Amino acid sequence: MTNAREKFALIGAGPMGLAAAKVLGEQGIAYQGFELHSDVGGLWDIDGARSTMYETAHLISSKTMTEFTDFPMRPEVAEYPSHREMARYFREFADHFDIRRHYKFGAEVTQVVPLGEDGAGWRVVWRDASGTHEDVFAGVLIANGTLSEPNMPSFNGQFDGELIHASAYRDPAQFTGKRVLVVGAGNSGCDIAVDAIHHGKSCDLSMRRGYYFVPKYVFGKPADTMGGAIKLPMWLKRRVDGLILRWFVGDPQKYGFPKPDYALYESHPIVNSLVLFHAGHGDLKVRADIDRLEGHRVHFKDGTQGDYDMILAATGYKLHYPFIDRDLLNWQGDAPHLYLNAMHPDRDDLFVLGMLEASGLGWQGRHEQAEMVARYIRGLRDRADGTIRLKAQKSGGFARATGGMAYLNLPRMAYYVDKTTYRKEVMGWIRALGGRGAA
Repeated sequence: MTNAREKFALIGAGPMGLAAAKVLGEQGIAYQGFELHSDVGGLWDIDGARSTMYETAHLISSKTMTEFTDFPMRPEVAEYPSHREMARYFREFADHFDIRRHYKFGAEVTQVVPLGEDGAGWRVVWRDASGTHEDVFAGVLIANGTLSEPNMPSFNGQFDGELIHASAYRDPAQFTGKRVLVVGAGNSGCDIAVDAIHHGKSCDLSMRRGYYFVPKYVFGKPADTMGGAIKLPMWLKRRVDGLILRWFVGDPQKYGFPKPDYALYESHPIVNSLVLFHAGHGDLKVRADIDRLEGHRVHFKDGTQGDYDMILAATGYKLHYPFIDRDLLNWQGDAPHLYLNAMHPDRDDLFVLGMLEASGLGWQGRHEQAEMVARYIRGLRDRADGTIRLKAQKSGGFARATGGMAYLNLPRMAYYVDKTTYRKEVMGWIRALGGRGAA
């Protein structure tokens, strides 16, 4: 067994892993990357073994609000790029920053075990085409993503048709000739419902709660670029943005969509205008939550029923770190409780990267998280003053950076943060650790 105690193990070569690899290199921190797939890109590479991508998928945020600041997308890339454009972008990112040579590809990490207290090292076990291997590392950075483990609900009764999770959906041809029921009206659920409308025999959409719908374009520009330089308090932002939504979206309730029982931004909005268009044209019927299944018939909780050939559960994903003991990650409820969603309160050799969601955060916000962590690791080595303060902060107790937002108490919202609050704190620590000022 080769001793790699001076290196960190970096798990994952998706967007977050790539950002981490870049900043680790910039900070002079040795690392060994591990990636299950044969190339970089994570779920954005539809050919990956655990990709949950589908052929018609596009970004729901615009490219200028999503890209890495120091590696902009090419001018000819569409404002809302397809998954294939995104996969190419991440491959080009890896080429530009010479990242691939630090990775073992086709390598699945199966076990991560500490050798003792903080700083004693970690044993990492992985398998590849040649067998099972292990090595010892100074620490571990987990960046294997948040959207690979399906959250499949259980239903009362028996369905005699085809029942799949959205993770098993790849191509609209899967809907040909079928009466389709999509369960869940998140962004993926609405996108997939539009596919089913065009390629299936019929499509209904089952919803437990209402959502706020945001158009992709406002006044001819991507909606997420319209915020401007003026930062409004949340109470006023809700009023202004709510008025804009009424102008450009109207009232989704007139199409049968339930009214949200929460305030704007307390859950992720749906960036999709087509689903409202089709509902308004009668191409889509909005259904209540499912009560029970009976053969091909679905009974809904409002007493209505319908017959279907396929049920597609667009019910999201669960955080999944199967190679490490849950207690080591300080799980509390539906997610690990980590300082700024990344840093363990008691250990300086274990980090989780990319376990965060926020409206408008983009890849740059995640890059900033990775830079904060990389600078902290370097600061530990150099005994920097900012590192001492950060260590005291994360070990002294903390709350998630919600900015006072009362996010819905749902598993998918358990690691949601307020973009402004989060970036302010992260950029503050980057400056304290010797980095640049906020952009």
